[in-house]
Amino acid sequence: MLSGGSMARVYEKRTYRGRIRAQGLYSFGVCVRETDLWISAGQDLEKKARDLVFQCRYEIESYIRTHPLFKTALQPFPPDPYAPPLVKEMLENTERVGVGPMAAVAGAIAQYVGIGLMEYSKEVIVENGGDIYMQADRPVTVSIFAGDSPLSERIGLGISEKQMPLGVCTSSGRIGHSLSLGASHAVTILAGSAALADSAATALANTILERKDLEAAAAAARSIPGIIGGVAILGDTMASWGDVELVGL
Repeated sequence: MLSGGSMARVYEKRTYRGRIRAQGLYSFGVCVRETDLWISAGQDLEKKARDLVFQCRYEIESYIRTHPLFKTALQPFPPDPYAPPLVKEMLENTERVGVGPMAAVAGAIAQYVGIGLMEYSKEVIVENGGDIYMQADRPVTVSIFAGDSPLSERIGLGISEKQMPLGVCTSSGRIGHSLSLGASHAVTILAGSAALADSAATALANTILERKDLEAAAAAARSIPGIIGGVAILGDTMASWGDVELVGL
């Protein structure tokens, strides 16, 4: 069983996918056990995407069989030069921000599938439980879902084509099915690596318990190499930092 990435306490049915529209692109879902992706590309690539999901799951699940603590560790796991490439990506990025390796799993899978599909389509958007890897030749607006916060889906991020390929990942202390140690409604991170964005979103969300923690999280994010920018939301309060364009929705 794979879990992790966007950390929260309550599972929310992914009804927001019905509101996703990628003009001119073909959109489809791919579900393999716990991995549930929504993909937009220039053509129907469902079979190729499914094959990529099986490949990346095989890498992770094989590693868990020989390293069972990889699945449950809440602290960085020791580097392993013999680990499969996807596992190395998870190990390296979670070590940078001080969280367990499975905190990167959703972003890492989205990125793995997205890069694989870019061989067949110039534009690819892969969403995995709120964690996104995208490559597009046009500006894209990403809506931030923040549960019952009054800012939920009222704020979006304007992504320019010059920033892509890009990972846009969100972690929450209130939404979703994964473990979180914080209370934020949403922490959304932009980074060239979706595995890093996912890891950093988790790490920062873990530190937010009160509104005063938002600015501290923003300051911590600025010190992480590779982070382009981000947004943190708790209740009706928001902090933003870095190269982000906020868009009213």
